[in-house]
Amino acid sequence: MRHMIAIKNVAAAALLGLAGLSQAGIPIQHWTQPSGAAVWLVESPTVPMVDVRIEFDAGGRRDPAHQAGLAGVSTAMMSKGIRANDNAEPALDENALGEAWADLGASFGGGDGVDRVSFSLRSLTYPDLLQRAVALAARQLAEPAYPAEVWVRERERTIAALKEADTRPATHASRAFNQAVFGAHPYGYDRNAQALARIGVADMQVWHARYLRPCRARVSIVGAVTRAQADALVTQLLARLQAANPGPCEALPDVPQVQPLAAAQERAIPFDSAQAHVFIGQPGFKRDDPDFFALTVGNYILGGGGFVSRLTTEVREKRGLSYSVYSYFSPGLHAGAFAIGLQTRPDQAAQAVQVARDTLRSFVEQGPTAVELKAAKDNLVGGFALRIDSNRKLLDNVANIAAHGLPLDYLDTWTQQVEMVTLADIKAAFARKLQPERMVTVIVGGRDAR
Repeated sequence: MRHMIAIKNVAAAALLGLAGLSQAGIPIQHWTQPSGAAVWLVESPTVPMVDVRIEFDAGGRRDPAHQAGLAGVSTAMMSKGIRANDNAEPALDENALGEAWADLGASFGGGDGVDRVSFSLRSLTYPDLLQRAVALAARQLAEPAYPAEVWVRERERTIAALKEADTRPATHASRAFNQAVFGAHPYGYDRNAQALARIGVADMQVWHARYLRPCRARVSIVGAVTRAQADALVTQLLARLQAANPGPCEALPDVPQVQPLAAAQERAIPFDSAQAHVFIGQPGFKRDDPDFFALTVGNYILGGGGFVSRLTTEVREKRGLSYSVYSYFSPGLHAGAFAIGLQTRPDQAAQAVQVARDTLRSFVEQGPTAVELKAAKDNLVGGFALRIDSNRKLLDNVANIAAHGLPLDYLDTWTQQVEMVTLADIKAAFARKLQPERMVTVIVGGRDAR
């Protein structure tokens, strides 16, 4: 408990240190270890705390089609216990493992996404605590027990949660939209009960051995450690992983790119609900696209700016068709979706869809106004400090730089890049990326869905 109180206190103090750091620039150090692990470091010595993110190219895009969800469940099961090893260190079940982290006042856990899986460590940097936290994290990373009886329990729990989610129209709308936009690409895979039933402990072990290799690790660190200390920390974190999964580091096969839509599609799915859930969209762009800033600023104006967006004005304010309407891009290693989303009364769905389409078409053809552009820039630039006002947020940004090969001064130049966007840039970028006449439209809700 003493350690938990201490880490909360230093986390609060870190906000003040990060505020000064953001004003002075954010120097990011980068190097590659002999193992092939790449490291990104921001030294933040104000408080004795460190946050570490370890990421691997092992996300859902690498799942077999018949075992969608393998990366996610394999990552989640790594917190359910660790096995005994040749160093005479005992096995720990999930309860003992949780208690060990609580005793340290530290935390370690994994999560998955479509592109990558990540493992996050947070600890105070007092030498006695940090060394023990890193050692335990190294074991959890390299020596998961993958207990079969726990997987049976977790699978049933997950299937029950999926069944419960299927009672909501939003689930059906999201699933139908992703499948229509991405087709056979892994971004469109559906994690369902049938896919989970095909996953066994042996599959998780194979997944772990294939993808979790030090040579494929991208490690982001923010905290009160020097470069030498960070390098030693990463070496300790990954040493057991190297021993667990030895052998040459072969290149992973390429994943096919998302294909553009050949023609417009409409899907109306009946569902007995008070609201119709609507998605309109298409494949968007990859994260490393040079149009990123023009599309980011433009989308804020179109539908990403909440109540000040063009879509909100047309759909909600002028016509009262929806309380909330929005748009977003979700760029990744592949072209993630562009989507317009809204909810409306089923009897108004056709009108709401038409207004949203007309608004989008007008925006793509004509672009924003000078007044809209200035307001968007003011908001985005003014709110930038909130993107990095904690260790966790800063770590998220550094990990984003690591994952997508962005320049080390990306955060220092972010506001400048936004300020440089012109009306012509936005119009040209949207014209290149979006084809309103070839989009997917999904409507779920109402007994007849229209």
